Amino acid sequence: MTRLPDVESLRLLVLVGHHGSLTAAAQTAGISQPSASKRISTLERLLGIQLLDRSRRGSALTQSGLLVSGWAQRVLDELGVMMDGAEALRRERGAQLSLAASLTVAEYLLPTWIGELRRAVPDLHVGMQVLNSSRVHELARHGDIDLGFVESPGGLAGVRSRVVARDRLVLVVAPDHPWRRRRRPVDPAELAATALISRESGSGTRETAEQALRAAGAEPVEPLLELGSATAVRSAVAAGAGPALISELIVAPDLTAGTLVEIPTVGVDLGRALRAVWRSGTTPVGPAARLLTIALRRNRRTAPAPGR
Repeated sequence: MTRLPDVESLRLLVLVGHHGSLTAAAQTAGISQPSASKRISTLERLLGIQLLDRSRRGSALTQSGLLVSGWAQRVLDELGVMMDGAEALRRERGAQLSLAASLTVAEYLLPTWIGELRRAVPDLHVGMQVLNSSRVHELARHGDIDLGFVESPGGLAGVRSRVVARDRLVLVVAPDHPWRRRRRPVDPAELAATALISRESGSGTRETAEQALRAAGAEPVEPLLELGSATAVRSAVAAGAGPALISELIVAPDLTAGTLVEIPTVGVDLGRALRAVWRSGTTPVGPAARLLTIALRRNRRTAPAPGR
């Protein structure tokens, strides 16, 4: 590979052209005259061209030196453009926030948190991906996002995390479902033996439900339906397709309106923590740190009373 001139030698050559002498160029560059002379000599050997006409009266650029000095100025100008552009990117990066979140957090919590952050940082650009929890965890683990939000009860290797909200899964059916008339809660064995409408594998909601049932000593059967969003699950339940375990945050309006009915459960803990995650060995900074602070503060305000 051909060796390239160093930037300081090119800058020195341009200074010789500006000042008309190597001595004045060396003074401007803040180096000694012998060091400047050695640097120009090295550049001449590298290019195979005599750049300076040296005499007792001093050193001045040769005709070739004048041409090379002009080209060197263009190189330095382009380097200046590159450095200015990099600085602009750094400033722009400082006003950006890259997020990924599971559907529950993205739809029901993050809009409020981001709204508060944007009021404090009006020019902030937020990019957010809505993915299932396992994919959010993967992006956070590799440092591809500034901050992620998951609802998965486990699988947090390679990331650091903080609980930012609490949620629970509720068993819901359509108003005309036979379970509506039952008088006793659904226990873990019956719940595990029931084919439910479920999210896809990798969803935090599904992982929470399956781990809760296994912790209660029951192995869940295969889902009745696997759907890619909580909205699709909710719609399928409302249409009478079958029961589902779904986030209370998501179905609270349906329970109030009576379009879905909650069926009590017993012997299974369906509570879960919603977490912020980021790459291990790092700490959220800038807008990511501010967003995490907002989420934690709001979590303290809305945390359920002990015993709920």
